[in-house]
Amino acid sequence: MEETVVISGNDITEIIDEAKKSTNKKLIIGPGIIKQRDSFFATKCGVLKFRENPPVFWIDYHQKRYIPVRGERIVGIVVQKGGMSVKVDIGTNENAVLSLLAFEGATKRNKPIIQVGDLVFAQVLGVNQNSETELVCVTSKGKRNGMGVLPAEGFMIDVPINVCRRLLAPECRLLKNLGTKFKYEIAIGMNGRIWVRATSHQATTFICNTLAEIEYLNDDEIQKRTDSILDEFVV
Repeated sequence: MEETVVISGNDITEIIDEAKKSTNKKLIIGPGIIKQRDSFFATKCGVLKFRENPPVFWIDYHQKRYIPVRGERIVGIVVQKGGMSVKVDIGTNENAVLSLLAFEGATKRNKPIIQVGDLVFAQVLGVNQNSETELVCVTSKGKRNGMGVLPAEGFMIDVPINVCRRLLAPECRLLKNLGTKFKYEIAIGMNGRIWVRATSHQATTFICNTLAEIEYLNDDEIQKRTDSILDEFVV
């Protein structure tokens, strides 16, 4: 499907219905699209995109302020500590709340040690207009699955939210190519924050700079960028 530029309020039902005819799988509607009865409308200005496996439509748009969505993973900064929970800055108007029991193996007697200023990689559990956004650091099965307090040796950068979406897209080879050159850990939050830790400060800085660059590149340019990475970094 050709990429289509849309603005908020555009009716994209015909495009989505056409895609439904070509697949037997359940179609997923992603960010930037709303369904009203049997019709679909764009809620953001951007590029309408489609991925076949699994079949999903979404709008790739530039967004600075994060709007919490249940199930999304974020990188947050602990700003206040309480007896059984902490307040976390996730880039929204209001801080989110993270229970100290929402960690793998945590109990009232065995709570994780968290300090103000720590970074956490967490998942949005609940979003309510009348209460604080709730975070957890475990899956529905009680496993951490990569979430929790991030090591202090890493470095966090802020990027536009669409950069995080592009990095997490299956067709993006940038992270895999970086892995052939460096040993590194990364946590990509859908709130526009990326945490990176490599084996040296020089490598960490190079990776962060590379990730920040893709904001200004199209898909073909990103591909060329990934192919040139191995020749650029000199220890």
